[in-house]
Amino acid sequence: MSQNVYNLLVEEPVYEVKYLIEEKNRNTPSILHIEGDFLMANKPNKNKRVYPLEEMVKEVNRYQSEMIQTNRATGELNHPSSPEVNLERICHMVTELRQEGDIFKGKSRVLSTPMGQIVRSLIMDGVRLGVSSRALGSLTPDGNGTNRVSDFRLVAVDVVADPSVPSAFVNGILESKQWILNEHGQFAPAYQNFEKNIASLPKKMTDHYLREQVINFINALKTL
Repeated sequence: MSQNVYNLLVEEPVYEVKYLIEEKNRNTPSILHIEGDFLMANKPNKNKRVYPLEEMVKEVNRYQSEMIQTNRATGELNHPSSPEVNLERICHMVTELRQEGDIFKGKSRVLSTPMGQIVRSLIMDGVRLGVSSRALGSLTPDGNGTNRVSDFRLVAVDVVADPSVPSAFVNGILESKQWILNEHGQFAPAYQNFEKNIASLPKKMTDHYLREQVINFINALKTL
């Protein structure tokens, strides 16, 4: 039985975000919010991917009901290399995600977690931060130099710190990994393209990739 293979889709950061400070009273700590464009449909983005509006609306509705409304729509400080949210690295929680045409406006609250405190300190010190979506999906070339996304599943919106992150890191380490939906309904690493992925990596990143894959393989064995 064949399985669908999903790519880890990491988008370039969005930097048109605003920071809003909600003051209550002198005895209550202020609440810091991040607000701006979180997702875009129908138009090719900087990663040369197109998210069909109908597909994105369906997924945003799911994310609204399953994650935002249940206070589970959390994101990390910087992108990890897996489609899972690490509780130790959570820094904010998405509280709103609404459609305005092809754009989905979002609002999140910076949390009081250790990573959230780092985000707050960076913002208050004037560091420019952005938000970047992390998702799973299948890619189909459309013949125009872009890829059409299907089976889109939003994992998180992460806070990212550096607009000059090398594309080689995103493409070589994060997006070279592929995932399958296992019998337990969880996303697990797919290893059939292991050699191809290694060959496409910059030499200085090969050791990092190999180490990570071995650890993932050992962890996968523990679940059998």
